[in-house]
Amino acid sequence: MRGAVMYAPGDVRVEERQDPRIVEPTDAVIRLSATCVCGSDLWPWRGIDPLQEPSPMGHEYVGIVEEVGDQVRNVRPGQFVVGSFFASDNTCEICRAGYQSSCVHRVLMGPLGAQAERLRVPLADGTLVATPEVPPDDLIPSFLAASDVLGTGWFGAVAAEAGPGKTVAVVGDGAVGLLAVLAAKQLGAEQIIAMSRHEARQRLAVEYGATDIVAERGAEGVERIKELTGGLGAHSVVEAVGTQESMMQAIHATRPGGHVGYVGVAHGVELPGEELFYSHVHLHGGPAPVRRFLPELVDLIWNRRIDPGKVFDLALPLDQAADGYRAMDERRATKVLLRV
Repeated sequence: MRGAVMYAPGDVRVEERQDPRIVEPTDAVIRLSATCVCGSDLWPWRGIDPLQEPSPMGHEYVGIVEEVGDQVRNVRPGQFVVGSFFASDNTCEICRAGYQSSCVHRVLMGPLGAQAERLRVPLADGTLVATPEVPPDDLIPSFLAASDVLGTGWFGAVAAEAGPGKTVAVVGDGAVGLLAVLAAKQLGAEQIIAMSRHEARQRLAVEYGATDIVAERGAEGVERIKELTGGLGAHSVVEAVGTQESMMQAIHATRPGGHVGYVGVAHGVELPGEELFYSHVHLHGGPAPVRRFLPELVDLIWNRRIDPGKVFDLALPLDQAADGYRAMDERRATKVLLRV
């Protein structure tokens, strides 16, 4: 099969890879309908994250089940399924508490390489959620978004305790940040502040429910949020970047007693203990337990109540995956869908 492999920073090649096969009786093999490039894929592309060279790439996936292991009971060949970037059994004590991305048997999907034509999914019964039927082509981008960026943005909003009567601010205007805006709207937030300097992303944020746009960053951005919230700061802030600057901007923009939901993959983030102590700000986040939200998200998408697929503003054939990485790295695209 064809699949994307990163050999070094800035060097992604689509080449022949070994076809996946059933290894464990709890596995499934799916034929991908679409995959995509994630913002987190740009960390090794830029040389910031270490790379196990050469490394298969991709952890977001939807497709048709082709084969299942002897112990798989919940999915069957021919079904269209959505998975997430951690495989989980969905039965252990941690999963039952809603934190499937910390499942005691979790398997990180990235090393299996979802930017490919086919994919082995471990722990298929706990990981994969089937749609009612094979969806029409126009819904596939939205189901693909549910595999990571929608579920991650949703967790960010939930972790920040977004809800009715709340003001929610979102730090970061990538796909996760934009879908955190959508999630905040769905959760009933009264005021939603999107922090963005990018005109196209600002427009989509407003379409998804943003009531205010703040282009300033750092201390100026914090001051602008306080101006919009009677000097107090937001009740709920979603941090969707993962840098020191974005985390501190999120904390400083939150009112005492408020909540920060942080879902940007942290790079070099250090929290000043004394400042945090006196802020009275709650922090909660980490790798999103996407599987917790998938049944609800699949239903919302299937019934066309939300359209998260709009975050894909560039679609390319799988063989042009490297062009997709470049487009996102240069901010010419918010998120790139790869047609398989």
